Amino acid sequence: MRRKEREITEIDEIEAIIGRCDVCRIALTDDNIPYIVTMNFGYSGGARKKLFFHSAGKGRKIDIIRTNNHVCFEMDTDHNLTIGREACDFSMKYSSVVGWGDIFIISDDEERMEGMNSIMKHYSNLTEFNYKQDVFDKTTILKLEIKTMTGKKT
Repeated sequence: MRRKEREITEIDEIEAIIGRCDVCRIALTDDNIPYIVTMNFGYSGGARKKLFFHSAGKGRKIDIIRTNNHVCFEMDTDHNLTIGREACDFSMKYSSVVGWGDIFIISDDEERMEGMNSIMKHYSNLTEFNYKQDVFDKTTILKLEIKTMTGKKT
């Protein structure tokens, strides 16, 4: 990062930003053509940091993941427009996280449940969840194993 004073490397601060984000953008590559999707997500910290997503089982995103699972992700929050007296005096304050990793389609039901619960915990205060079996069975769960990530605060 060019402006080191804006870089966040402390994992606690990065995870706090993740906790405040509403969506995550996943950047995929399809035959050297970039493709980005905005998704709901859940985060699991610890030694093996992961993001979980739910998806339909078919479509362009799934097709790309099957051929190239290397991804970049981005999420941002805390947006605040600073208004200036002249055009170039305007600025946008925000906090963001950018990272890289590999994304997988999960087939193991226990791990799929971990992913669903992670997503639900991100968006609710609940700690236990009940899922309709038919809905759970047809929901595709994606797991992004994070290799590296960094935060930024402007």
